[in-house]
Amino acid sequence: MSVIPNKSLGQHWLHDIYSLRSMADAAHIGPDDTVLEIGPGLGTLTTELASLAKHVIAVEFDTELAAGLAARVPANNIEVVHSDILKFDLSKLPRDYKVAANLPYYITSKIVRMLLESPNPPIEVAILVQKEVAERMAAMPGDMSVLAVSVQFYAEATLGPVVPAELFTPPPKVDSQIIGLKRRREPLFPDITPQDFFRMVRAGFGEKRKTLRNSLSGGLHLEKPEVEKLLDAAKVDPKARAEQLGLDDWYRLVKAYADLV
Repeated sequence: MSVIPNKSLGQHWLHDIYSLRSMADAAHIGPDDTVLEIGPGLGTLTTELASLAKHVIAVEFDTELAAGLAARVPANNIEVVHSDILKFDLSKLPRDYKVAANLPYYITSKIVRMLLESPNPPIEVAILVQKEVAERMAAMPGDMSVLAVSVQFYAEATLGPVVPAELFTPPPKVDSQIIGLKRRREPLFPDITPQDFFRMVRAGFGEKRKTLRNSLSGGLHLEKPEVEKLLDAAKVDPKARAEQLGLDDWYRLVKAYADLV
């Protein structure tokens, strides 16, 4: 009996073997690896992962799909878990596990944030997401967003192959793209806390159409002269907008703000 994709769960089946192998390649999966697969669906990617990894933990929210996965992928190194991935305990996984997933568009950001901010984060992640979202994660200064800053604070992002919409059943409305995320072994800025860093980032992006002189004034509750002093100390153009800044710029702003207050 065929399984009908659940539109409310963003289910789109991918059968293209090249794309499936590209996802496994993007996570650099080897014979000693434990891989967390999020939303295995019909098991097409699961089959590829099971042929490469030591252990695959497939977390599936859909009851019917979870119940049938073992029969569809009869490999002895697969563990099927019927669960909401956002409630899954990542601390149960071994250190330096890897992640591979074809993620529903509506929940991509939440899952990526959960993985990267976890006390037990994966060492590598290969996900298939909406092309526009992949490009946003890997964006450079000039086209940054809170998502890009958040991802690149914790990981190095590498764009992989584009997967055209027609390779899915049913086809989504837009193309997808593979993106690889490699966790930073050491904190990017060890002398500041993530909380202080993202407080500054949120303040800067709070009114993204405004210049930093204005957005930081509102976001940090500072008078304009104080903000200008802050920006000058951090060597950041007060006429710049948040999307123009790189991670080093935000770091300098956090350090300058600590000296200011």
